Amino acid sequence: MMTSSSSVSVGGVLAQEKKTQFEDKVTQVISDNNDSASAQQFEDNPGELPEDATKGDTNVSLAENDGKGNINTQENGDNAEETKLEESKKDDEQSAAEGGEKSGESVENLGGDGDSQENSDDSKSDSEESKEKPDSDENDKKSEESNEKSDSDDGEKKQDESSSETNGDQADGLTGEKVDQNDNKELDKSSDEVKDSDQEKNQSLNEVFPSGAQSDLLNETMTQTRSFSTQATESKAEKEAWLSSQKYSWNVCNSTAGPDYIPCLDNWEAIRHLPSTKHYEHRERHCPDEPPTCLVPLPEGYKRPIEWPKSREKIWYYNVPHTKLAQVKGHQNWVKVTGEYLTFPGGGTQFKHGALHYIDFIEESVPDIAWGKRTRVILDVGCGVASFGGFLFDRNVVAMSLAPKDEHEAQVQFALERGIPAVSAVMGTKRLPYPSRVFDVVHCARCRVPWHIEGGKLLLELNRVLRPGGFFVWSATPIYQSIPEDVEIWEAMVDLTKSMCWELVNKTSKDEVNRVAVAAFRKPTSNDCYEQRTKQEPPLCPESDDPNVAWNVPLQACMHKAPVDASERGSQWPEQWPARLEKSPYWLSSQVGVYGKAAPEDFAADSEHWKRVVTKSYINGMGISWSSVRNVMDMNAVYGGFAAALKDLDLWVMNVVPIDSPDTLPILYERGLFGMYHDWCESFSTYPRSYDLLHADHLFSKVKKRCNFVAVVAEVDRILRPEGKLIVRDNVEIINELENMLKSMQWEVRMTYSKDKEGLLCVQKSMWRPKEVETIKYAIA
Repeated sequence: MMTSSSSVSVGGVLAQEKKTQFEDKVTQVISDNNDSASAQQFEDNPGELPEDATKGDTNVSLAENDGKGNINTQENGDNAEETKLEESKKDDEQSAAEGGEKSGESVENLGGDGDSQENSDDSKSDSEESKEKPDSDENDKKSEESNEKSDSDDGEKKQDESSSETNGDQADGLTGEKVDQNDNKELDKSSDEVKDSDQEKNQSLNEVFPSGAQSDLLNETMTQTRSFSTQATESKAEKEAWLSSQKYSWNVCNSTAGPDYIPCLDNWEAIRHLPSTKHYEHRERHCPDEPPTCLVPLPEGYKRPIEWPKSREKIWYYNVPHTKLAQVKGHQNWVKVTGEYLTFPGGGTQFKHGALHYIDFIEESVPDIAWGKRTRVILDVGCGVASFGGFLFDRNVVAMSLAPKDEHEAQVQFALERGIPAVSAVMGTKRLPYPSRVFDVVHCARCRVPWHIEGGKLLLELNRVLRPGGFFVWSATPIYQSIPEDVEIWEAMVDLTKSMCWELVNKTSKDEVNRVAVAAFRKPTSNDCYEQRTKQEPPLCPESDDPNVAWNVPLQACMHKAPVDASERGSQWPEQWPARLEKSPYWLSSQVGVYGKAAPEDFAADSEHWKRVVTKSYINGMGISWSSVRNVMDMNAVYGGFAAALKDLDLWVMNVVPIDSPDTLPILYERGLFGMYHDWCESFSTYPRSYDLLHADHLFSKVKKRCNFVAVVAEVDRILRPEGKLIVRDNVEIINELENMLKSMQWEVRMTYSKDKEGLLCVQKSMWRPKEVETIKYAIA
């Protein structure tokens, strides 16, 4: 489904596929000294997962799970040695940098709050203010007129009011005040008094940064300042801002798509030269050789999006100013124009009178689906405006909804603006960017996909990603209409699914409310049926074809065998939700994890780490109003610990596993989370302004080595909403460079923090757009 300059070759045999998303199925590194192989393999990784865990550049990069629980290495021994040399060089450079730091150029840090009750009160205050608002929509209107302040204002006011208090009461400093700007009267005390207060201060820092090492940092790097700023500080800040503006020059992108520009989907130069569009090639990804470094413009009249759950029912018209879909699908209750809003009164073509009734109708027809228990993660193909996925949240189900960027103007953009997960994608000539055997249910209403043609190639791709024992739910017109074309399609689907050994569990009569019927098929859990077929059509895939390799791999009209070994992924159904979220997958039991420990220990340590970081730091320590955060992306998800730690908040997380990182995406799906593969040298398959918050843990230091770093930052700006937050954890060099780049884009730095070589940055995107314009020639239709 996607193309890339760094993609696996699609010509010839599938040998190139076997290199994972980059290099798949490479055997683990063999040490020169076999007696110490395990130790050398991970000698640069800590034996224990550090409390402030680093996912940074380790010697070993791991490949995707091979279906039997093995997480294999991607880099060979030579690469590992090269990495060690590079890291050694960096250590020398960092030592020199630290010397300079000690001489007076201290990093910017932030005070913590030892009073957990104070944090609780602040959080409560934000919540109460939200509840007291008579109408959130009216506040949304006022936000544009009065240039409403960011969600850190309350914290900053409280800090001003409490400036006479001790350092232990500086929780509000976390909203953006830096340590060298705070009233830090602790530093006026005698050395004995400071020693006496060490325990209290460390406790306060643990509330913000739950790590002993990081607690020590603030004691080591605090600069002795008073409540008044200094000329030196102000001069340095002004100089840095000026240097940033001189170093980075930004332009606004001029493309045919305008504010809706998606670089890999709006490459008109590549589309014009396609030899064929028969298989929807023109809807697939065609990424430019040189990714854009300009910034996408805002729609005229753009406002801060309406908050969830009201956004499910209506959005601001000027945020997605498209009316074509309302004109074409208005009679089916997809979307209507209502004054300054776009409203979503029904659901979709097959559930015009509401998605919830349709969702319950499916479960009544197939009780084994058991929404929110047995079924947690689904794929919705041809999702439209994603009302099906939007209302599945009420049943504790998350849906990966996909639809192409086609004549149904901005359908995925509508979904994202509503706060519903969706991506722009098409079932064309490439595999979908998901592992095999991960979705509990695949759903297609009236998705206009010709499943039955060309040997069922597209339906066989659904078979690849559907979990053994999972259901394919279909409610298109061939199921219940008797016109000749529909009858012919139904008969072809019956023959195809029978040859695929899918069991037709139920074909219902028409529902009385929505006047549609449903057919549900179940994928087999064994190979008995495959072996008993008299005609091997569709054929079984060769053993050399790895079903888990998904990035830029051409579709194959074949089926993969069901896993039968009890230790193989897919041979057992996951625990019911929510138990599956915390349970280490059974197929990881004997493997080595990403951080070098046994995989189950690695998994558990990662989960506990992110629970502490999210609870102590992100939720209570950064001044983020989480009630306004709905669409979240973890740009380097690993085990999904960050997303799991946010499970109690009313939001969803798109977990991205980069194609050159350990392939842990199957683990995330096993947990009941969802996500996809992606190459961050390219644009993501989403519209501009899709996400409220982006989280990048040791990602940028990796992508800088092989990508245009300015283009990556421009992509971050593209997919993040104005006033949205970016949280970055990475090495100090990357943090400093990134901070300067984002300042040059007029982003607000909310917090910076560093310890030795590691740093943390929280920034907020502004509404600013450059005045200069850059025309993207390949993006002009």
